[in-house]
Amino acid sequence: MKTTNARNALGLLRVYETIMRELKATGVLRSNNNPVADFAEFLFAETFGWKLAAKSTKGHDALDSAKKRFEIKARRLSNENGSRQLSAIRDLKGHHFDVLAAVLFSDNFLVIRAALIPWEVVVSKSDHVASTNSARIILRDEIWDIAGVEDVTARLQGMLTDPTAI
Repeated sequence: MKTTNARNALGLLRVYETIMRELKATGVLRSNNNPVADFAEFLFAETFGWKLAAKSTKGHDALDSAKKRFEIKARRLSNENGSRQLSAIRDLKGHHFDVLAAVLFSDNFLVIRAALIPWEVVVSKSDHVASTNSARIILRDEIWDIAGVEDVTARLQGMLTDPTAI
């Protein structure tokens, strides 16, 4: 029985590797890391026409035509983990981005909620984490009610429901 489970796992991991390689070849993914972050970057860039920054760019992931800088963060929610905490934001006080583009995905990668959050709001709603010397923000529903935050949920959802969009 254990050999069968190991073989099944190996087969599934090989399918996963093939999928990841194809997503990278088509430009959807830019790294070999967890695909949630790369997919969010791709989705925002495609939706808004932003130019993705080089992977090594400090503090932002994309630029719009007016050179506004966007840091893009995502969280995939599941039945096992419903945390809305985004990954660490390094050197927040350095003001390396103008807007945080944030999205919450369902377990099957559908857009639950998405927002464009001004840097000033991120500063006011985040906590400093001393152990990682970074900022932590949790995408609670109240974020969408703050002045200056733009709800872009429908725009991102539209990219995933319109078969001609992507």
